Amino acid sequence: MAYVISLFILAFLTVVFGFYFSKNPEKSRKFAKKVFAGNIAIFVAIMVFALISLSPSTAYAASETTNQTTTVDTTDNTGLGLIGAALATGLAAVGAGVGVGMVGAASVGAISEKPELLGKTLIYVGLAEGIAIYGLIVTIMILGRI
Repeated sequence: MAYVISLFILAFLTVVFGFYFSKNPEKSRKFAKKVFAGNIAIFVAIMVFALISLSPSTAYAASETTNQTTTVDTTDNTGLGLIGAALATGLAAVGAGVGVGMVGAASVGAISEKPELLGKTLIYVGLAEGIAIYGLIVTIMILGRI
């Protein structure tokens, strides 16, 4: 739970610093790079500690029975499956957002010069949005196996 709270605080501070730097771009360029590097370092440290805490804390010794025909799976990978589903959805949504932002800005510029390009530019924006749909499909497939 502490990891979730710390990641939420990190995301909140990133948004706050983003608004601050967008209001004062001329005096904060070097400071923004330092904050961004620190933000990435803190995020990596939190994720490393989260992955370390996922490892089991109990070790089991092998038994010497030879007549044992059934094996019991003592590992529960539900948490890892949920993390994989969240990463598939989140990263696909971020990628789609970046793609739609770039393509949308370029398409508005193209439409302002040649209005007959509207249909073609909508196709490109739709292709960029398809990335998010692929992420959702992968998430549904992962959740179906849990």
